[in-house]
Amino acid sequence: MEKLFYSISEAAEILGENISLVRYWSNTFDKVLRPSRTGKGNRQFTASDIETLKQIHVLVKGEGLSLEGAQKQLLENRRKVSSKVKALDSLKEIRAQLMEIRDSL
Repeated sequence: MEKLFYSISEAAEILGENISLVRYWSNTFDKVLRPSRTGKGNRQFTASDIETLKQIHVLVKGEGLSLEGAQKQLLENRRKVSSKVKALDSLKEIRAQLMEIRDSL
């Protein structure tokens, strides 16, 4: 079952990045990413926010785009970026399965 909200540390763990980077991206990409806040001011990310963070991660870390370029790409053609992220996630799952099969041989 999927959670309703993820903490910033959980979001960072999903991405494999530092908490400070996730915090920076949530401040920088405020047009496409708006996590809700608790009464204490802690960020709470939804599953949709996590997907957006994955898209940002692919654009910035994977494709080497600048932050401005990544935001422009997300605003102009979000479907294309989303399909890239889904394809990469599928490939990672397949690779993990193949590694598991190889290790069992």
